[in-house]
Amino acid sequence: QLQLVESGGGLVQPGGSLRLSCAASGFTLDYSVIGWFRQAPGKEREAVTCIGSGDGSTHYAASVKGRFTIFRDNAKSTVYLQMNSLKPEDIGVYYCAAGRSRRPLWRQCVSPSDFDSWGQGTQVTVSS
Repeated sequence: QLQLVESGGGLVQPGGSLRLSCAASGFTLDYSVIGWFRQAPGKEREAVTCIGSGDGSTHYAASVKGRFTIFRDNAKSTVYLQMNSLKPEDIGVYYCAAGRSRRPLWRQCVSPSDFDSWGQGTQVTVSS
């Protein structure tokens, strides 16, 4: 059974850091594009960042560029999202998703329908 499980969310003060993990079971992440998406209360789900399946290329939303880093450990079938300098507007449920490469990374990253498997989400709250 294909499954993605996120962890690492929590409450952090503005300016703080969190590292989210996305662990896969039932399949290998080696050949998958992995994306992180988030959904804040009352807002639509938005793409945060993606990492490609082959060369490790990455794409970031403008709002997180320079603060967030996505990286993968294929041996552990895990993708991480390092979030630094967190802001209140980063609040939301963070989801990881996996899919095969269908189009250029920057386009796939903003297309949730291109992802086949989704985790259950982990809550990130940024508040003082």
